[in-house]
Amino acid sequence: MLFFSYFKDLVGREVTVELKNDLAIRGTLHSVDQYLNIKLENTRVVDQDKHPHMLSVRNCFIRGSVVRYVQLPPDGVDIELLHDATRREARGG
Repeated sequence: MLFFSYFKDLVGREVTVELKNDLAIRGTLHSVDQYLNIKLENTRVVDQDKHPHMLSVRNCFIRGSVVRYVQLPPDGVDIELLHDATRREARGG
């Protein structure tokens, strides 16, 4: 639940999602659910030469199990809040 809560705070921000098949998609985070399924709007492919078939895709739904990484905006990371939440979860509360 820690990451779900964290990603909910990033709705409306631009993120880059790298998939397990090496496709990286940048877009505005529209929604995320408890399974870390992600819906992006205004998407664009990071490596357009490698994935030209994805150029026309503007909105997409990404299943959480195929996500390798989510790159966050540099100013989107509140380190203290993340540390506190991690400590609370480690204690079981």
